[in-house]
Amino acid sequence: MIHAADVREWRDRDVIDTESHRIGVLEAVYVDTTTDQPAIATVRTGLPTRRRLVFVPLQDAIAGPDYLKVRYAKTLVKHAPSIGTDGVLPAEEEEAIFKHYGLPYEPGAAGERQLARR
Repeated sequence: MIHAADVREWRDRDVIDTESHRIGVLEAVYVDTTTDQPAIATVRTGLPTRRRLVFVPLQDAIAGPDYLKVRYAKTLVKHAPSIGTDGVLPAEEEEAIFKHYGLPYEPGAAGERQLARR
């Protein structure tokens, strides 16, 4: 299990897929607002003049000494919903991330966001 306290140490680590292909560099972690556990990461990808942040779930991720291995293939992650490097995830776009990975989306009973950036 990944602990929320470890999140601060992950920034700027390489994010790799199950085949150890480099996807990009970890930018930020979003926690589930219900459990306060790490749920989704943003990964900086692209050329220096065209960088973007793609979203990838952290379920079953493995933290190594200088990398974070996710259970999704690089091609799936590269086509995931994204934002600009200075962007903020709009609440209405959260569900698209979960749908892209085939995961259930469960906002709060009053419509509260499921994700919060750490």
